[in-house]
Parts: sequence; C-alpha cells; structure tokens
Amino acid sequence: MSTSPPTRDTFNHPEGASAKRSGYQQKPQILARKSVAQSRLFQIESLDLRFSNGEERQFERLTGADRGAVMMVAMPDPDHVLLIREYAAGFEDYVLTLPKGLVDPGEDIITAANRELMEECGVGAHRIEPLVELSLAPNYMRHRMQVLLATDLYPKRLPGDEPEPLIVETHAIEELPALLLREDFHEARAIAALYIARDRLREEKRNSATDLL
Repeated sequence: MSTSPPTRDTFNHPEGASAKRSGYQQKPQILARKSVAQSRLFQIESLDLRFSNGEERQFERLTGADRGAVMMVAMPDPDHVLLIREYAAGFEDYVLTLPKGLVDPGEDIITAANRELMEECGVGAHRIEPLVELSLAPNYMRHRMQVLLATDLYPKRLPGDEPEPLIVETHAIEELPALLLREDFHEARAIAALYIARDRLREEKRNSATDLL
C-alpha cells in the first residue's frame, strides 16, 4: 500500500494535515530511557527508540523543570520595540534580544510576561496577548517559548535575579533588516518573534484602514 505525500490542500487545512500525517507517520516505540547526567539546571536523558520500520536508534535530549517560558515583544508605541542587552554565557559575550524568562509556579503566561517585563525593562503592560509558541532545537530538547505582544506600557520596576542591570534599547520594528546585520543580534527565537509581531501589526493596520473606507 503506497501513501502519497501531503498535497497543497493538506497544508492549507491543518485538520487534513493531522489526519494525513497520522496515516503514514507512527511514533517510534520508546524501549528504554535513562538519565545520563544531571546539573543544577539540566538533565541529559537517553532514549532507546524503535521506529515503525524496525530501525533502532539511541537519542539524547536535554530536559529541565519544564515550567514554561515567555518572551515579550514590548512596544512603547506602535512603531518601536524594547530590546535588552544581556550577557550570554553560551557565546561568552553580550547579545541583543527580547526580554524573556521562566514561568514561576502558580503563574499563567500573562502574569509571568508582565513580571518579567517589570524585572528586565522596568515597565508593565496594560495589554498582553499571546502571539505564537516557538520551540528551540526540538531534536535535542522539549523547551517551548510562549511569545506575547505587550502594549500600552507604563513604568514599573520589580527586582529581578539578573547579576547586573540590563541595558534596555528601543528600536524601530520596521528596521529588522538592519538589526539582522548586527553581530550582537542573532537569537533565532527573537528574530522570529519580531517578524511575527511586525506582520501581525501590519495586518491590523490594513484591517483598520479597510474599515475606514
């Protein structure tokens, strides 16, 4: 029995895509799992897998507290966004990125986003709406980031856990190509979040202009 690849119509209809995927992609069987290493923040876990065609492989992945995380596109006005400059130990250098952080126990993503904004940028937001959920290196970790658009900002500072004060910069959201040319702006999640937010805002402007006609 042969299975054809998804058609263009499948990608236009998520329900159809799910149905077609389930028809020819069966999840591998987990034969064994064990902890390989443990640190203060991370655990490395190995998975022995058997795929539907009989092939067996061992995968390794990072796991953590899995509390959830938020990243905010905070806009002090309709044309600008707040970025922070913070030390990134992975690169041993300072990088420019969006404010972000973990969801604390008992928080929802809106509350967590507002708290992180107050800690990292010194502002709160009267309006916060979810934009998209992004993953990072899904072959190696289960980490998911909830991206939220924060507008109608107001001054509010909360103490955070950063080792030094963060530098907050304001950039025009329509100048993303110029940001991409910078050596200190390269985090994929922040780039994706800004383009998604920019396109959402453009669509809202088009709809508002249409309503006025």
